[in-house]
Amino acid sequence: MECPHLSSSVCIAPDSAKFPNGSPSSWCCSVCRSNKSPWVCLTCSSVHCGRYVNGHAKKHYEDAQIPLTNHKKSEKQDRAQHTVCMDCSSYSTYCYRCDDFVVNDTKLGLVQKVREHLQNLENSAFTADRHRKRKLLENSSINSKLLKVNGSTTAICATGLRNLGNTCFMNAILQSLRSLVEEFRKTLCALWQGSQTAFSPESLFYVVWKIMPNFRGYQQQDAHEFMRYLLDHLHLELQGGFNGVSRSAILQENSTLSASNKCCVNGASTVVTAIFGGILQNEVNCLICGTESRKFDPFLDLSLDIPSQFRSKRSKNQENGPVCSLRDCLRSFTDLEELDETELYMCHKCKKKQKSTKKFWIQKLPKVLCLHLKRFHWTAYLRNKVDTYVEFPLRGLDMKCYLLEPENSGPESCLYDLAAVVVHHGSGVGSGHYTAYATHEGRWFHFNDSTVTLTDEETVGKAKAYILFYVERQAKAGSDKL
Repeated sequence: MECPHLSSSVCIAPDSAKFPNGSPSSWCCSVCRSNKSPWVCLTCSSVHCGRYVNGHAKKHYEDAQIPLTNHKKSEKQDRAQHTVCMDCSSYSTYCYRCDDFVVNDTKLGLVQKVREHLQNLENSAFTADRHRKRKLLENSSINSKLLKVNGSTTAICATGLRNLGNTCFMNAILQSLRSLVEEFRKTLCALWQGSQTAFSPESLFYVVWKIMPNFRGYQQQDAHEFMRYLLDHLHLELQGGFNGVSRSAILQENSTLSASNKCCVNGASTVVTAIFGGILQNEVNCLICGTESRKFDPFLDLSLDIPSQFRSKRSKNQENGPVCSLRDCLRSFTDLEELDETELYMCHKCKKKQKSTKKFWIQKLPKVLCLHLKRFHWTAYLRNKVDTYVEFPLRGLDMKCYLLEPENSGPESCLYDLAAVVVHHGSGVGSGHYTAYATHEGRWFHFNDSTVTLTDEETVGKAKAYILFYVERQAKAGSDKL
């Protein structure tokens, strides 16, 4: 939210010498000495524990308000109210008078300057130790290049993303997409530099809050929904004013695009559509008169149902019945389907709604194929999760049989190799936790917010995937087809 109290509360210098020594995330409360969830007051730089520990940060604010209610306000008291504080781990800003997290800044940008200073202090605390450990490990084998940080094994060539408060849905997507505009670029650049154990994407998060109101707050969100919003907004920002044409004009012109360039998705082509953009051909046939209607639909991802006959299966090793595969989900998506009574087709020849059949073909495949498994379904008033394990290939996903004109594609152009997997852990979309697996230079990593660990293909293959990212194969190589 936009806070009106920053100018009267943010008074400390961004490089204040009053800050304690050491990394901000390990600073101790000045009252109870707890180092769990330290919050720093942006008026006086004192450190207290947050609301989920002993709440001394809130008590510090309340104690500072007593003179303002019992005595005549002085100019100094009016100017400094100890209202705003910053979480020393996530660098999110909170106003006690607004009773909410803050996304705006002062005219001089003091909040961001304090945030950057705390980040620098945090990063410098790891520098000496990391250099020492790197020197010891530089002659080791690739698989041994790991660090022990806070008891966890962490890969030194990859950087995690701190959880800013139920933001694992965002972290999992960002860690999968390594493939807004300015903050998105800075965040992705930081992921593989390896100069930090964990990077805090709060600048991007606040940009997301401003341009995507649906994701404001610190409640859990749907990673797939966030991914689509992110790509759509990134696509629009990259268009800007395309060749002097306004964005509204571009959107209007989209309705007249031909099938050959329809993968532009809402206007002109951008790097988003160049990477993720594909085209579906939607065929609808009237069962009364036989009239066929064809429509070309651009897509950035495909949402696949898990066939109903597999939804009762709970795990890969369950003995009763076959294991559901990604091929089953793709076949269910592209197979001929008779539309039910609630989806009657308006036949232009019959001049009324009629029973019909529908079938999807893929007219054009993207360079990065994003497949979303529809694990959340509404039943009555609840949104339930389909926990079925879906078997998926790590190499050689062959999409040729789903193409409209497979004979026009080359032998390697329809083969895809897995690049990343997003996994939802838990039972509901509004709860649980998201993590991601991603491959880099032939190795697989598991991203769990700020913790990054080296893993293996067998572990990745056992994951209950929610979103799969496949990259088009460029060079000829042997493959196990789906």
